Amino acid sequence: MKSLLLIASLSLGALGIASLRGDEPGPDMQKELDAVARVGSVMVDGDTCQKIVSPRAKEFLFAADPRDKFLAGDNYDVDDAAFNTVKKTLIRLSHLASFPADVNLWMPIEGHPGKIQLVIRNKNEMSQFWNWGELYGDIVPEMETVLKTGRRLVVTSKPGWISVLAPVRNSLGDVVGLIEAVSQAKVDAHENVK
Repeated sequence: MKSLLLIASLSLGALGIASLRGDEPGPDMQKELDAVARVGSVMVDGDTCQKIVSPRAKEFLFAADPRDKFLAGDNYDVDDAAFNTVKKTLIRLSHLASFPADVNLWMPIEGHPGKIQLVIRNKNEMSQFWNWGELYGDIVPEMETVLKTGRRLVVTSKPGWISVLAPVRNSLGDVVGLIEAVSQAKVDAHENVK
């Protein structure tokens, strides 16, 4: 049995696929996620993305009330048509990968330089950059690079994870957000879902 696992592990390693131990993503995984991100960058409509977060939710996002610590989260709402349209596109994109993957939408927060919001996350809730329960976070350097240059970028900062970040453009060609095509070398179906 041990020799069979060793042979299988060596065979998968030779193909560039993540090892059976699940240590690190292989080059085939990176190629697939890059292809997903490339297609997503063309398919995700930036104009629709800009309509998702409601004006009310934007107003409460940074509001603080000592009597209501959940003020921002409780008042987070979206334009249903825009949200559902983009969410369905992101889910379809994730199915282009031959392994479990998510495609998430990140949008910079207008009026708050250096801040970004995970507007749509998908079924596995996988992301290298999002911590459960956060409404927004700091724009990491890799995200800033994609937002400024409009080029895709591979990120493997978190051990065992791989993300490809790709720009989302509106009809004027402006980069208004980014998608994260993401997976793990070893996916635990319940690890990220709270």
